[in-house]
Amino acid sequence: MKKKPIILVTNDDGIIAPGIRTLIHVMNSLGDVYVIAPNKPQSGIAHAITMDTVLHCDSVKIDDGIQKEWKCSGTPVDCVKLAISKILPKKPDICVSGINHGSNSSINVMYSGTISAVIEAGIEGIPSVGFSLLDFDWNADFEPSKEYICKIVKKILNNPIPEKIIILNVNIPKLKKEKIKGIKICRQAEAKWKENFDHRYNPKGKSYYWLVGDFVNFDKELDTDEWALKNGYISVVPIQFDLTDYQILNILRSWNFK
Repeated sequence: MKKKPIILVTNDDGIIAPGIRTLIHVMNSLGDVYVIAPNKPQSGIAHAITMDTVLHCDSVKIDDGIQKEWKCSGTPVDCVKLAISKILPKKPDICVSGINHGSNSSINVMYSGTISAVIEAGIEGIPSVGFSLLDFDWNADFEPSKEYICKIVKKILNNPIPEKIIILNVNIPKLKKEKIKGIKICRQAEAKWKENFDHRYNPKGKSYYWLVGDFVNFDKELDTDEWALKNGYISVVPIQFDLTDYQILNILRSWNFK
């Protein structure tokens, strides 16, 4: 009898978030599930790790699922590191993160704790995928996502890429199941946040700042994640942790810094 794959589940919205509870439910149908997730929301924390304080990681039982669960006082990346080093019986066959409450398409990938968790797993040689739904509502409808999440994870488990670790950033539009047109393999759109800090004062007259901004998409091509999501498709973007700009590399070498 073939052994079930070991699946590590984490997120950045916290272990009780509806998104991760949905993801756990789907993963229980595919393998032996271990959940190590933050004990509180950690959105926008990117690849932060805990270095100057202790980490607490406690076994919990959130619902009636068959998974084994721990809540961690650290970041999503801490959760992955701790899971691999101390908690799991062996290296997992796959790491999944999410389902995030809100988009991680385009430039948002740089800030995302959801995606940083799967990048960390990739650094450790583990195929991994981060899932996000374009709905920030705590009570978002994750039901339409289930079928596609299952399909994508099965593909990763059944189609390993030789000598290359696969890391996928998957974003799902906020649509009813019948309105989702399918899956598009995309590149990351060239976009950014046009930000400002709203200067305010509290009732005692002390000033503070609140980050505000608008998302600006400069990319009008039809092969991007932003185009796919706007047109009713689930976007799948392969990502990597090697940040070298290879196009500029040879130009810099020609500058002769001697």
